[in-house]
Amino acid sequence: MSFFAELKRRNVIRMAGLYLVGAWLVVQVSSTVLPMFNAPAWLPRSIVIVLAVGFVPTLILCWVFKLTPDGIKRDQDISPEQSIAPQTARRMDRAIIVALALAFAYFGFDKFVLAPRREAEQITQATKFALQQATHAINDKSIAVLPFENLSEDKANAYFATGMQDEILTRLAGIHDLKVISRTSTEQYASHPPNLKIVAEQLGVATVLEGSVQKADGKVRINLQLIDARSDSHLWAQNYDRDLKDVFAVQSDVAEKVADALKAQLLPAESARIASVPTQDPEAYDLYLRAGNHANRAFDQDALVLTEMPQAIVLYQQALERDPNFALAASALATAHMYMYWYASDHAAAHLAAGKAAADHALALKPNLGEGHLSLALYYYWGHRDYAQALQQLDLARRTLPNNADIQFISGSIARRQGHWDDAIASYQRAMVLGPRSSQYPGQLGQTYQVLRRYALAEQVYAKAATLTEDAADERVRYALNDVIWKGELAALRSALGALRPADDGYAGNAINFYHLGWWSRDYRAAAGTAQTSTTAEWIDRSNVTLPARLYLAWAYEALGERAQATALYTSLKAEMTLAAQSDDPNLHLALAFADAGLGLKPDAVREGQKVAALMPVSIDALSGPDYLVFLAQLQVRLGDNDSALDLLRQLSAIPAGHVVSPALLKLDPIWDPLRKDPRFQALLDAHPNDNTAAHP
Repeated sequence: MSFFAELKRRNVIRMAGLYLVGAWLVVQVSSTVLPMFNAPAWLPRSIVIVLAVGFVPTLILCWVFKLTPDGIKRDQDISPEQSIAPQTARRMDRAIIVALALAFAYFGFDKFVLAPRREAEQITQATKFALQQATHAINDKSIAVLPFENLSEDKANAYFATGMQDEILTRLAGIHDLKVISRTSTEQYASHPPNLKIVAEQLGVATVLEGSVQKADGKVRINLQLIDARSDSHLWAQNYDRDLKDVFAVQSDVAEKVADALKAQLLPAESARIASVPTQDPEAYDLYLRAGNHANRAFDQDALVLTEMPQAIVLYQQALERDPNFALAASALATAHMYMYWYASDHAAAHLAAGKAAADHALALKPNLGEGHLSLALYYYWGHRDYAQALQQLDLARRTLPNNADIQFISGSIARRQGHWDDAIASYQRAMVLGPRSSQYPGQLGQTYQVLRRYALAEQVYAKAATLTEDAADERVRYALNDVIWKGELAALRSALGALRPADDGYAGNAINFYHLGWWSRDYRAAAGTAQTSTTAEWIDRSNVTLPARLYLAWAYEALGERAQATALYTSLKAEMTLAAQSDDPNLHLALAFADAGLGLKPDAVREGQKVAALMPVSIDALSGPDYLVFLAQLQVRLGDNDSALDLLRQLSAIPAGHVVSPALLKLDPIWDPLRKDPRFQALLDAHPNDNTAAHP
């Protein structure tokens, strides 16, 4: 008899299978149950070791001994008529089937019930730790620079007071031994708040710098005081009466005096940076401060990039025309161009070229300029999705900007697009420590939870973001959209958008959300009206997919049965996109694909859709990639290829894509009406989103 046949006869193979399945079950259950009873860490490890050590001896015993009606005997002592091996084999087969069934049941229970809870708990604990760091790890070397009061008779000089605050804050933020809170977190406070202790607690700092600025006739008066908010005692105060050309000396002196008062260690390179003079031209510096006033408004509200950043670009260019060696103005100009490219959806090659040229110019003037490396990081990240180069530039920027919250924020955003979700969450939490009152950082953390289908956590973070900004319109819309994606409820979105007025800053930037409200409500006339009256030609969604407003209008016309108007729009879009889509911009190919589909040109539409899939796979961008797949699924529905659409939706339901695909959205969106009777689509609707309700601090 062969060795393998003998193994089968003695039931050794069955015993091996039964042992392995049983051991796996024991290990999995013990790893879940033992922590509930605070079992010591060595106990689960010991169980694994015992089971591993016992495997071979068990097989040896199975080979040597057999069960007989007269008890256990050595196999060689058993005659064939005494052996009950066949009956034992059948029992073991049944035991293996039962064990496998239990294993599969536990695997499913762990994957869909226990694992999400564990992950949510880990996220919650990590967030608690980050916030505890922000609120409890307060030391004497932490400071917030509050907005400076503008005492100038000409109220148009408010930009100058804001610029002074920003410049002094920037110099302080370059000191590694200090914790300095970002401008976005301090700007919401009054220049002289009535209760500094509460302000300091909210910002997580020990000290606060207050000030006032008066500018007139080429001179400036700056009054400053550094206060220990815990004891309400003055640590340092100074009044400066200087000519405008001497304002840099004031900024340097303030940074040095504050560092000295807080007993912060200054490295030689930091002292040199604090004492540096960015430009010898007062007029160029004034233009730079004016530009910064517009740029900051755009930084604070995405919806304002389109209106504010072009004004900033013009002023930065004028500053550089007066002083071509103004490195800070060059780096700021580069950042402004990249914001236009990314947030305003102006994907003109001119913005990329201008951004790169300005960043290179800044670094040629000052190779260690942190702001220059940060702007170059944005060029590589936003312009080319070259994450490795972007991260390298961020590391260089961090050396001279140790307190810059935006570096942490951009690092988290890159990690998110790489699909490194834990790293993204940790980076956003670090940004929240440096910018505890900024709505941008928790807003993006909320979207990250949303991608991971942690809708309850996202809701709580969005709610927090809405409380951290003076103009909460945009954050309330984000908050309401989470309700739509999670629960399919439109009431909150209708309320948030209803609070906006055409004169409001964020009205035009929310056109796509007004459209979606009409579309999801099946009020196609309202959707069409939004697209017709939109002052923005290109609409960008929350995942940065950009499509012409006219394409959305064509879809609304189709839904209304106004085919002629839709066809006219598709025809004009095809003519434009055919010329433009020679580039590698997936947005252009996607728009052309939909135009072809609308004109009944299925082969052309399929070809363009394939280009989109190749240009923006999930492996390149884990945030926008799923959004493009949703649009491709919609394209397949419009082409009548329901099987391909369902394949894409099933793929999306199995990956982190909760911001674009959820059972609630699938039920709500009319685009999926042709799929509703398909059992495969019904299975997607019956899936339960991970709506873990674990508390979020």
